[in-house]
Amino acid sequence: LQQRRGLRLSAPAAIQVTVRDALNQALDEELERDERVFLLGEEVAQYDGAYKISRGLWKKYGDKRVIDTPISEMGFAGIAVGAAMAGLRPVCEFMTFNFSMQAIDQVINSAAKTCYMSAGSISVPIVFRGPNGASAGVAAQHSQCFAAWYGHCPGLKVVSPWSAEDAKGLLKSSIRDDNPVVMLESELLYGVTFEMSEQALSKEFVVPIGKAKIERQGTHVTLVAHSRPVGHCMEAAAVLSKEGVECEVINLRTIRPMDIEAVEASVVKTNHLVTVEGGWPQFGVGAEICARIMEGPAFNYLDAPAVRVTGADVPMPYAKILEDNSLPQVKDIVFAVKKVLNI
Repeated sequence: LQQRRGLRLSAPAAIQVTVRDALNQALDEELERDERVFLLGEEVAQYDGAYKISRGLWKKYGDKRVIDTPISEMGFAGIAVGAAMAGLRPVCEFMTFNFSMQAIDQVINSAAKTCYMSAGSISVPIVFRGPNGASAGVAAQHSQCFAAWYGHCPGLKVVSPWSAEDAKGLLKSSIRDDNPVVMLESELLYGVTFEMSEQALSKEFVVPIGKAKIERQGTHVTLVAHSRPVGHCMEAAAVLSKEGVECEVINLRTIRPMDIEAVEASVVKTNHLVTVEGGWPQFGVGAEICARIMEGPAFNYLDAPAVRVTGADVPMPYAKILEDNSLPQVKDIVFAVKKVLNI
């Protein structure tokens, strides 16, 4: 009728969802779907979570499914690992992954190795999740990226989302996985809004672990990143596009197992590689990507050495201007691309 009257019909508005709400949706849907799933951690219940990721879940599911713990990471991580061995599917929230160092023995020696050491007879279906990497103004003890730390360890799966769809789909996949999964979120992304497709709003939407995503097609250089630096790569690609340089941006999504095939296929097409991460350079995620490319068939397609863009090789400073200069910025990615393309 509107068309007959000559009125223009507008397309349906895109659904905008914050990363925080996407994670909340995933937890809600999985708690509802499987009664073995429960959430535990500091302030996750009555306070609705330190970052409001678990908002409303305690009121909906009660004390047995959403559990406030004492400030003892080793203690509640150990409880969660034991519960997983006994057949439950715990989601263990660290208020920040810097605090996971208090429980690293439980994560590595108990969760990651038990399936192997029991010859496959004992699975440990647990998710360790929480904010990872730099926040803002919290200095050295609260601003380090653990992607390389946990990605180093066989027996773990390690995921690192960027967008709201990544966050929801990867958390649901992680909860359903029979292996221990470390999910490294970014506190600085929690309030960021992304478009979500109708499919992603479904209760059965999952993002497969171990599969990267091409966020932007390009022909001149491959940019590979995970978590918040993916956004920086997209911004740098937009800047470079105005200068005639088309970047292919790969959102790694999973650190372990790494989708090196996706990176190789892109490098074969673009002949150039730049990796971007917020972590330290030595033994980092970018270093692993560069090594894998050098060892594989895509090495012969490189027209220049791969370049890494990383955080500075120092503990995080507290002063804002120093903090900004310790983390990769859009200008650093643009500089690296021009360096690798010799322009």
